[in-house]
Amino acid sequence: MYDLYTWPTPNGRKVSIMLEELGIAYSAHGVNIGKDKQFAPEFLALNPNHKIPVLVDLEHQRTVIESGAILLYLAEQHGAFMGADRWETIQWLMLQMGGVGPMLGQAHHFLRHNPGQAPYAEQRFRAEAARLYGVLDGRLAQREYLAGDYSIADIATWPWISRYEWQEITWSKYPNLLRWYLQIADREAVQRGYAVPIWVNEIPRPEGS
Repeated sequence: MYDLYTWPTPNGRKVSIMLEELGIAYSAHGVNIGKDKQFAPEFLALNPNHKIPVLVDLEHQRTVIESGAILLYLAEQHGAFMGADRWETIQWLMLQMGGVGPMLGQAHHFLRHNPGQAPYAEQRFRAEAARLYGVLDGRLAQREYLAGDYSIADIATWPWISRYEWQEITWSKYPNLLRWYLQIADREAVQRGYAVPIWVNEIPRPEGS
């Protein structure tokens, strides 16, 4: 039913996890961004912004780009994972798209890939990562999932938190988020989707958890 063009990054894993949660047929096509395959003409024909993931709906002959839009598209197509309150879910999805993803991505760039090159940027994005973890932890203090029920808001956010080691996070400060993270990590569909289109590593788990 679907062709998924992706790579094992947080944005790519959102969609493969969603497809696995839905339990529907799809074919995964690896786009090795480490080798600049996202700039190949055949991929640019799918997404002129040369970013993964891309979903092609073969039945409806529609190509969807941008991971958040893909999650919304699949949720609406299949009537699943929109949570009890649609707008509550969309709000927390947008927080991931506009905050968690971009800011943690910058933390990865400066803290993991270019340490020591820009001390101000390292301090800025380390602090912003910690602030966002605090926002999520507070949200989860009185609810099981971000929008109450397990939804695309959780599916979108979880892969970014799964790279906590790249963000220099101290988990003892975020017990509610840790509970949420491990609970989702134990889902079989999440474990399958995490390894699409190739297996890279086991899902990280904080020591002692």
